[in-house]
Amino acid sequence: MKVLLIATKNKGKVREFEDLFAKFGYQVQSLLEMGDSIDVVEDGVTFQENAIKKAETIASEFRIPTLADDSGLIVDALDGRPGVYSARYAGEEKDDQANLEKVLTELEDVPELERTARFHCSLALAIPGKETIVVDGTCEGVITREPRGEHGFGYDPIMYIPSMDKTMAQLTKQEKNMISHRSNALKKLQEQLSEVF
Repeated sequence: MKVLLIATKNKGKVREFEDLFAKFGYQVQSLLEMGDSIDVVEDGVTFQENAIKKAETIASEFRIPTLADDSGLIVDALDGRPGVYSARYAGEEKDDQANLEKVLTELEDVPELERTARFHCSLALAIPGKETIVVDGTCEGVITREPRGEHGFGYDPIMYIPSMDKTMAQLTKQEKNMISHRSNALKKLQEQLSEVF
């Protein structure tokens, strides 16, 4: 069985990738299995730059195919913020609740029609000796005035999806996997995998 490394310590993310890569004969591992993993500083100005840097750095370190993602929230009324700073928007300690509250505070006086936003995900697959594959996925929505729902993480409780009439945090795991930015990026990646594997 060939190994594909997912550049994350998030077990939930790893599970999302397992089924997809099993079809190509790859066993998925995360940075949790790699012992002393390297810390890649995500200092790119775009999601793609961060995903590529992470995937290529880790792939060359361990010499195995590596998939990395960088994702976040883009709010139109905030000129695209929090963007690449989504995880640490309210400070370096990566506090989901503080991040979410900062966005709601900044949008306090913004009317409903101007609260449009999207989740964005860039995936980079680095295979030693081959050109890195990069794909993007998005999920469009509207920022609510208060958090709703118990599921998900990050900005999910304030991201309302009109087509589902729910916030991301009110969706079941199955519903979220049908429409999420990550699943949309994965669909695009899947279309290209047969060419590289």
